[in-house]
Amino acid sequence: MTIDNKQESASASASLDEFHYDNRTVRDFGAATLVWGIVGFLVGLIVALKLVYPDFLGFIPELSYGRLRPLHTNAVIFAFAGNAIFFGIYYSLPRLCKAPMWSTALSRIHFWGWQLIIVAAALTLTHGINTSKEYAELEWPIDIAITLIWVVFGANMMGTIYKRRVRHMYVAIWFYLATFITVAVLHIVNSLELPVSLFKSYSIYAGVQDALVQWWYGHNAVAFFLTTPFLGIMYYFIPKVANRPVFSYRLSIIHFWALVFLYIWAGPHHLLYTALPEWAQSLGVVFSIMLIAPSWGGMINGLLTLRGAWDTVRESPVLKFLVIGVTAYGMSTFEGPMMALKNVNALTHYTDYTIAHVHMGALAWNGGLSFAMLYYIIPKIYRTELFSVKLANIHFWAATLGIIFYVLSMYFGGITQSLMWKEFTDEGLLRYPNFLETVTQIMPMYALRVVGGLLYITGAVLCVYNIWATARQGELLAAEHDEAAPLLHEGRLTKDTSIHRWLESRPTQFAVLTFVAILIGGLIEYVPTALIESNIPTIAAVKPYTPLELEGRDVYIEEGCNGCHSQMIRPFRSEVERYGDYSKAGEFVYDHPFLWGSKRTGPDLHRIGGKYPDSWHALHMKDPQATSPGSIMPAYPWLFEHEYDASLIAAKISAMQTLGVPYEEGYEDRAAADMQQQAEGIASGLTESGMEVSPGSKLVALVAYLQRLGTDIKTDAAYVAQFEAMMTKVQTGPGFEGARLLNDTADIAAGQAIFNEQRNLCYTCHRSDLGGQVGPNLTDGQWLHGCTVAEIMANIKSGFQMKGMLPYGSGKSLTEQELQQVTSFIISLQGSNPANPKAVDPERASPCEAQTW
Repeated sequence: MTIDNKQESASASASLDEFHYDNRTVRDFGAATLVWGIVGFLVGLIVALKLVYPDFLGFIPELSYGRLRPLHTNAVIFAFAGNAIFFGIYYSLPRLCKAPMWSTALSRIHFWGWQLIIVAAALTLTHGINTSKEYAELEWPIDIAITLIWVVFGANMMGTIYKRRVRHMYVAIWFYLATFITVAVLHIVNSLELPVSLFKSYSIYAGVQDALVQWWYGHNAVAFFLTTPFLGIMYYFIPKVANRPVFSYRLSIIHFWALVFLYIWAGPHHLLYTALPEWAQSLGVVFSIMLIAPSWGGMINGLLTLRGAWDTVRESPVLKFLVIGVTAYGMSTFEGPMMALKNVNALTHYTDYTIAHVHMGALAWNGGLSFAMLYYIIPKIYRTELFSVKLANIHFWAATLGIIFYVLSMYFGGITQSLMWKEFTDEGLLRYPNFLETVTQIMPMYALRVVGGLLYITGAVLCVYNIWATARQGELLAAEHDEAAPLLHEGRLTKDTSIHRWLESRPTQFAVLTFVAILIGGLIEYVPTALIESNIPTIAAVKPYTPLELEGRDVYIEEGCNGCHSQMIRPFRSEVERYGDYSKAGEFVYDHPFLWGSKRTGPDLHRIGGKYPDSWHALHMKDPQATSPGSIMPAYPWLFEHEYDASLIAAKISAMQTLGVPYEEGYEDRAAADMQQQAEGIASGLTESGMEVSPGSKLVALVAYLQRLGTDIKTDAAYVAQFEAMMTKVQTGPGFEGARLLNDTADIAAGQAIFNEQRNLCYTCHRSDLGGQVGPNLTDGQWLHGCTVAEIMANIKSGFQMKGMLPYGSGKSLTEQELQQVTSFIISLQGSNPANPKAVDPERASPCEAQTW
């Protein structure tokens, strides 16, 4: 039920203006916050469950992990937190300005437009329509819609500020203005892309420049969408609920301007130790550390506003959520700069530690303030009391425990990952060369994360019921009456007026100065990277993708592979020995967009090309457990059935030519034929391996792309010689000249157990009967690298990393006796003639004489 209160005040003073606040729009944004919050949290819970149970919900493309993960992040950031921001602004801004929103029509357009954008995002992301950019995955038609609706919001906000009846803009309004201006700049610059079709476009930036622009956007989307508007909300609601003035007006000035100026520089700290120029990385580190001061200044200002009111925190669920939110803000804004230190970043980046950091901010800071607003505003606009304070307190403790379970499990998991990735044996070899060992080690942490998520969403469901019951017992005051004296003139700058006090009365000048403050850092970081060629040295061996590889890259993006796999090998000994030579800036000059990734749930793929045969990749997509026992990667059976749209390849090549990729003039007309020829070659090879697949299947395109990754530079003879020299220590190692063949039955059985042991993975490449699959047939008497007992033992120990075999066969270290046992088992099966053996490579293999053993 609604009540129109426009006639409530019949005897207002003639010197006062009467007006009404639009609570209907506030109510609607509040309801949307709850609905999309539940959706976002539920999708997040499903994503967490999929890391524990990869086959959860079956093999439905729209419900695969790679497609649901960006849906989860977008739902929580732009649907839940976004609606919460507008909920808070549409309530607080008119009351701070003593004026209704400038246009009710614009308010309604804003509300429905934003909801339609969210629905469009959900539909496109689950169907694989994805640009790959974190927090900016939506394709160009939706980007345009976001821009238009954001302008509607900004126009309505600015119009309200201009017709305010309070001379000086309160601090909350400063943060609202900064949010509107900066998010507009970030979104437009990062979303510049060249459309190919209605649902496909390519970023105008490539490689290193694209990475810099994306994380300039990505970091500052967190800063100016998930931080500054919530700081404005903090500055309004904490004094309001606690009935106390803000602790320090001067501190709020320092907080605002320092934060706005410094934050925009910090984006490169997401790209430390990558191919980004060193000077840009250093700028990101320096400004990240400087951010501690204004961030903690804001936290202190918020918490000290509660001085003298801490006794009410025990009783008020609103204050409880505000306090935990502001406290989490302080923790996150200290942790973030610490993670920007290069020695700390080397430990935490690409791990689940970053996931913990992000969720501390999203669940506690953004979630805490959002729920506080809901519990405060809804009873106000429905003219009633909160239905149940007890339920709200239960919600608080469920959410708090959920956050603790979530972040602690991910902190422990992230540190465990990094330490295992970097650990070496006394022999100088990776102690855990098999990436899956780190995955299986932290599975209990993934299970604990599910518990934390379940607790958090349980609290959110209680909140939904509590708010619904509150609204049901009250009546919506759709148009809330207020009155205030008109503002006769703007403030004038006199000798007794501070410059900032004058600026607070001048919204245009305030907005322009804010725009300048956020523009400086972005320009200084991007312009030299784009214009000075020495920042991105070119590599002559790097060539554009073939049409089929380009199509496969789009399939990689469509399935969200970059959400779990990085394509950036950092210059660490542990990473070079695990994956291959570190990544060079010049290798990415034709990558529109870049796909470096930010998380390694699976291994890095930048040097995966040529390590495994096509059949391995196909089997891996069909059944990851078959090639990688213990893997939590889901299967992608639909890639075998779904076909790519070859009719778009000419338009895609033309788009790449427009973006500066050096395809020959007119090549777009021949691209389809080249694509078909390469696809038929791959499909024919897979058919020979026992996998029937159409040349037009998405699997074929994806295999072509994966086989290309990191291979261009390997055609450079100088590079190959340098890398092989660097890896010589690992490849040789101590010999086993005195080793002999073991014929005892117990030794042969022990060797067989080692060969088939899940953590050693020998059988995944050579089969349990040694007939060969990814690796060669070990029973046919044809050997690639020598066949004496000593040579086989040395080969198992050192591996062949350029071919994908890590030391000890991608498993745990073996003692000399164990190496001798597994070697003796292999030799015992010579001539056993297993069914369907892998064909010998006559150009590389040579026979071994029986008397050798």
